[in-house]
Amino acid sequence: MFKALLLTQTEDRKTRAEVREMADAELPDRAVTVDVDYSTLNYKDALAITGRGLIVRSWPMVPGIDLAGTVAASKDPAWQAGDKVVVTGWGMGENHWGGLTQRQRVDAGWLLKIPAPFTPRSAMAVATAGFTAALCVRALQRHGLAPGDGEVLVTGAAGGVGSVGVALLASLGYTVVASTGRLSEEAYLKGLGAARVIDRASMMEPGKPLQKETWAGVLDTVGSHTLANACAATRFHGAVAACGLAQGGDFPATVMPFILRGVTLYGINSVFIDNAQRAQAWALLAEHLDPKLLEAMTTEIGLSEVIDYAPRFLDGKVRGRTIVDVRR
Repeated sequence: MFKALLLTQTEDRKTRAEVREMADAELPDRAVTVDVDYSTLNYKDALAITGRGLIVRSWPMVPGIDLAGTVAASKDPAWQAGDKVVVTGWGMGENHWGGLTQRQRVDAGWLLKIPAPFTPRSAMAVATAGFTAALCVRALQRHGLAPGDGEVLVTGAAGGVGSVGVALLASLGYTVVASTGRLSEEAYLKGLGAARVIDRASMMEPGKPLQKETWAGVLDTVGSHTLANACAATRFHGAVAACGLAQGGDFPATVMPFILRGVTLYGINSVFIDNAQRAQAWALLAEHLDPKLLEAMTTEIGLSEVIDYAPRFLDGKVRGRTIVDVRR
């Protein structure tokens, strides 16, 4: 027997979340069984647990888009008992049972060996949020953005993706400007490497379709007017990597930044991406993300605390990364 967070749907289509005892026979029929050490709590997980977003596609559901732990048993020769593994994305917590559990079964193709120097705990401090930030940074690098080209804007900077993005870009030598609605986090963001911090309020309202050339590149986690204004203020032939919609899924922009300045907008999807690109993103993080900074942005909670903690995400009261020790 093991404990898991299980979501069920009531007769009036509301979400019920509870931590309960489960048996191995209840797990999905997949190739690799993992004893989970740590999972994470992300914005998407919080939407699923609270029922405030249409995240869950199949009921009942064990939420959690990430997990890290040890292979307990495998029907696939690629994996052996004792292997330390990490899984991010692949529809976990949406279409497939996820990581907020002490044991899970997953497809063999979803797994990666945890790369040095990461442990199961620190791998979950990175997880989907940090992995997504790394994909954004790699997109900007492939575009040709180099340190010294000018300021790089990170929106939603105090969140999980934003925090890792700030730290990673700064470590690579970029001049990072952090946009946040929580100016009380200025010291935190400068500690991660931000050169300066700006109030997000100026970017959240409708703006001119073409604005003063300011940003050499942008990592956007917010969407909506924030993304539109970021594109409008990006320099000639600059690039924007968009990966989130904290403000909204709309994009109230014009084509002017793209056809008059040659701005490129990269859409970043971290859920379904091949393992070769995953490994490259993890390698970037392993080489350039300072473990002390990763720890500084990380809060740890237990599985028993997740249900009460989830609404804080949606209320904008959580900074950085939240990892879950599923054993308590």
